[in-house]
Amino acid sequence: MTIGRVNPKQRLEDQGISGLGQVHYNLMNPALVEAALKRNEGTLGNGGALLVSTGEHTGRSPKDKFVVRTPSVEDTIWWENNKPMTPEAFDQLHADMLEHMKGGEYFVEDLYGGADPEHRLDVRMVTELAWHGLFIRHLLRRPSREELDSFVPEYTIINCPSFQADPEKHGCRSSTVVALNFDQKLILIGGTEYAGENKKSVFTLLNYILPGKGIMAMHCSANHAIDNPVDTAVFFGLSGTGKTTLSADPSRTLIGDDEHGWSDKGTFNFEGGCYAKTINLSAEAEPEIFATTTRFATVIENMVFDPETKELDFEDDSLTANMRCAYPLEYISNASETSLGGHPKNIIMLTCDAFGVLPPIARLTPAQAMYHFLSGFTSKVAGTEKGVTEPEPTFSTCFGAPFMPRRPEAYGNLLREKIAKHGATCWLVNTGWTGGAYGVGSRMPIRSTRTLLTAALDGSLNDAEFRKDPNFGFEVPVHVDGVAEVLLDPRKTWSVNEEYDAQAQKLVAMFADNFAQYVPFIDDDVKAAAIG
Repeated sequence: MTIGRVNPKQRLEDQGISGLGQVHYNLMNPALVEAALKRNEGTLGNGGALLVSTGEHTGRSPKDKFVVRTPSVEDTIWWENNKPMTPEAFDQLHADMLEHMKGGEYFVEDLYGGADPEHRLDVRMVTELAWHGLFIRHLLRRPSREELDSFVPEYTIINCPSFQADPEKHGCRSSTVVALNFDQKLILIGGTEYAGENKKSVFTLLNYILPGKGIMAMHCSANHAIDNPVDTAVFFGLSGTGKTTLSADPSRTLIGDDEHGWSDKGTFNFEGGCYAKTINLSAEAEPEIFATTTRFATVIENMVFDPETKELDFEDDSLTANMRCAYPLEYISNASETSLGGHPKNIIMLTCDAFGVLPPIARLTPAQAMYHFLSGFTSKVAGTEKGVTEPEPTFSTCFGAPFMPRRPEAYGNLLREKIAKHGATCWLVNTGWTGGAYGVGSRMPIRSTRTLLTAALDGSLNDAEFRKDPNFGFEVPVHVDGVAEVLLDPRKTWSVNEEYDAQAQKLVAMFADNFAQYVPFIDDDVKAAAIG
């Protein structure tokens, strides 16, 4: 039985998916909330939010992600970073998943990936869980009801958590699988209820497709000055570095919090919503995001709540430190109506340094920006990936290695060309530890980070006095109004300077060892900017 609104020539049967039970097409938020509650997928929270648990998987499973190896992508996929799957194994996985789905109730959402109509991707999401349909309606961009009548999906994603993959039959690692087939324009997800796999699958697609058109795909948040899209800033960073928090600045217009493109016309959001971490979220520090947790249809993921009052506990991480909320962009009062911006005037590279070595902000030359972009140094924050329970220092190239199908230089060279063409100023911002490494020091005060970013974005920081960092070679401000000077010199925040020096040399050596893999592919000026 077909329920809902859909292009009559583009039902699932027209894609070879038959034998299902009830199929709901393009239900809107109230109907999806109603369906999720009726199916016991979640609990109704305060304000009409939907409270859900993702079970065993409370983060992404990057070790279970595969790309089908075919001649058309053989020379363009970065195979050292993307596990291959044979076409035969994928076909078997596809057939077995469709057989498993027969007779079941499914939810279909036809959506856009990308705010720029010229470069957007038409995506069909087929989900076993009603709340996954609600989640992806928030996170991607919603066509008008009239546009649905002629919507033709270019890519289809099927997410069936109850399906368990067989490593021997399906060429995968475990019962969980995320398999991308660029030839068939099809992604299969099984064995996980973690909704983030849905949005990151679309991001991975765009990260492959857009660079081929000369468009930079970026794992970043973005905002612009109020009524002035020309003054755009982008914030690169892995999960937990502050992309969402720092871009949601009430004094600027939010373009988006996680995934963007940079074309010849400027920046554009890939998404239509936000997926914010809620651990230690407070109304005082982040009022706009906090307010979304009691808005209708916001998806509250893996949070402990009072069974009687439904009050959320923002400090209890017993389920996971990766607790989150998903909501549409319009729930943020200063969000852009178009999700479009100009060419970035400032580029912020966010790092969460668990060693406590890096300064809170540093100015980068274009060559240094390329170096730090390719290095992608940060820390995996607890809960963002399966098995990560405390901050782990890591190098994630392009600040998003798990989502990069192409070699890093493809993205790095695009970024470098655009920085040179449009004259962006680049900054490295550490939101990690100060006064010592993780376990000894403390997190960088967010108030200080915001003050430094404001000075960077309004241009006043460029007028400050800078010193050259002896370990990393970048420029660090000596004094900024409103920020304790001791914070600007990390060595002075440590109780024993010699311990800082040893930790700094350890990190310098890690940078050098990691960057050796890129040296054959980069120009001399970037080699000269290399550390160590």
